[in-house]
Amino acid sequence: MRLALYQPDIPHNLGAVIRLAACFGCGLDVIEPCGFPFGDRGLRRAGMDYIARAAITRHPSWEAFLAAPPPGRLVLLTTKGATPLSAFAFRPDDTLLLGREEAGVPDAVHQRADARVVIPVRAETRSLNVGMAAAIALSEALRQTGQYPTVRAEKTETPE
Repeated sequence: MRLALYQPDIPHNLGAVIRLAACFGCGLDVIEPCGFPFGDRGLRRAGMDYIARAAITRHPSWEAFLAAPPPGRLVLLTTKGATPLSAFAFRPDDTLLLGREEAGVPDAVHQRADARVVIPVRAETRSLNVGMAAAIALSEALRQTGQYPTVRAEKTETPE
């Protein structure tokens, strides 16, 4: 399972998604250009020490990403999606693609996606933050495919 962000605009959101990818052990593709320098202070603050723990692959363009695509399907998370998240059947090798915060993805990216999935929200709202959408979709995909990380055993103290 992988996450991919298309030309992210907000460094804090990318930092949060980097942390998400590190915590769940999934790869992250960043399709540039970003709307900020990749070493931005906000990115480092949001990503904290998780940046070093995440498997990040940077692609200089959409074309470069397509030239070396990850295995499996490209699943676009979009407000224009045809299938609700709860009705979509994920596969272990899917790549979940999320668009720019301000503009989503262009039509060419929509057309290249193998599936377009929507996270249903109330009618009077527009959309979720890209980091929240990534977390919700990744959690459902990992649940369906049985890929959640193993839970750490808690240390218990024995009375003396």
